[in-house]
Amino acid sequence: MLTKRIIPCLDIKDGRTVKGVNFVDLRDAGDPVELAEVYANEGADELVFLDISATEERRKTLADLVKRVAEKVNIPFTVGGGISSVEDVDILLHNGADKVSINSSAVKNPDLINELVAKFGSQCIVVAIDAKQINGVWKVHLMGGKVPTELELFQWAKEVEERGAGEILFTSMDHDGTKNGFANKTLARLSTERNIPIIASGGAGNMQHFIDTFNDGKADAALAASVFHFKEMEIKDLKKELQDNGIPVRL
Repeated sequence: MLTKRIIPCLDIKDGRTVKGVNFVDLRDAGDPVELAEVYANEGADELVFLDISATEERRKTLADLVKRVAEKVNIPFTVGGGISSVEDVDILLHNGADKVSINSSAVKNPDLINELVAKFGSQCIVVAIDAKQINGVWKVHLMGGKVPTELELFQWAKEVEERGAGEILFTSMDHDGTKNGFANKTLARLSTERNIPIIASGGAGNMQHFIDTFNDGKADAALAASVFHFKEMEIKDLKKELQDNGIPVRL
């Protein structure tokens, strides 16, 4: 059986790690490179860095951050935020990233998924999907959750897989930062319908939430931010709890 992955997520704004609730009210959570090193040493399986800055210098800044992280950590890491071309991905992978995450750019130009998979392989390409329920239907949102679309979550996930993406990172905007647990019913449907790994994101507040998302949500990996950034739980303790509950993890 494949082990379940624990993935700290670092949202980066102007070179600092930040965390909010429902995608707003950001507060500082520290230096991303220092945090990355701590998490790698604590037993994180992977890391995700999402640059939420809206700066013209993003590409250069992000490449520099990736280089510094690659020098400090020995676990795989994914980088996302404003990636919209083969050239963007090329720069990040060359600087040490293992995977890239695309979101808004994939919705606006779905062929980008095919282009990136053809050039770099599906194992490098993660498609992030931010969605929230509107009148009972999960609608995909863009630009850090600010722009609603008419795209329906499950249909878009199907297309993403068909275009060759290696993984889907699903964030429930309704659950993000609330610490009330993951969107397990939705995750279970995604995991059942799709044949690629589904990463759960949005809602982690305690260890039981991780147990539930692996058991009930059938997630392949669980991503969280504030519970790790603000030391509400240690990764090694979480993994021990998961193992004690019969969930396979890498210790």
